[in-house]
Amino acid sequence: MDKDKVVTIEDRIPKLKTQRKQKTNRRMIIYLSLFFLLILIFVYFQSGFSHIKKITVSGNENISDQAIIEAGKISAQSSFLNLSDVDIQKNILRMGEISSVDVHKKFYNHLLIEVKEYHRVGYLKDKGKYYPVLESGKLLKGIEKDSLPVNAPIIMDWKDRKLLKPMANELGKLTQGIVHRISEIHLDQESKDANRIILYMTDGYEVRSSITHFARKMESYPSIVQQLGPHRKGVINMDVSTYFHEFGNEEAPKSETDR
Repeated sequence: MDKDKVVTIEDRIPKLKTQRKQKTNRRMIIYLSLFFLLILIFVYFQSGFSHIKKITVSGNENISDQAIIEAGKISAQSSFLNLSDVDIQKNILRMGEISSVDVHKKFYNHLLIEVKEYHRVGYLKDKGKYYPVLESGKLLKGIEKDSLPVNAPIIMDWKDRKLLKPMANELGKLTQGIVHRISEIHLDQESKDANRIILYMTDGYEVRSSITHFARKMESYPSIVQQLGPHRKGVINMDVSTYFHEFGNEEAPKSETDR
């Protein structure tokens, strides 16, 4: 064996010591890094740096930003990283006025809440108060007549509340142009069919129809009125077949509300 290639144990000891020291130093650096990282995490969660810095609510028209934030159980002291998107969505959806919620987290500690509201399709008059009706059929807190918008129909004498939801659903399918032309909606008390309704329109016509497929039937209302012309007023029956009965010399029926 070549003696020049033989490395004695005395020659290897300094090298082994150096390698062992390097490994020890690396371990120490790793442990110190983990230690300081844990301290930083602890300080972050215990300080204001972890709190929400900004909340943006969008898509709401009838409900205030603050009401939605409170419903989501969010406060300025909430930890941004600990917030659960799913919990916020569930909490806000408990509000009857909200149909959908999307929650997004953005840098830096910015919470974005996008909501979609159910549309208000009319106002139910009951015992002198007016209750906003959502397209879902839910009633909101009653308001006084002075607060009513002029372009929303009033639902009058609606004794069968079970029919309110299907009526609201149908109103939600109408275009705003048609909704704004409806002054009042009544159940037809003289009909044996509980679904029969009478509408008083802002342009002087009376419409008789039924709740079933009401939105589809009303699609043709603007074209019917256009064909009749501005001087012919009467009853437009929109059911299985559509026909028009002109008012006679007697005074045309009037709606009950003074809009």
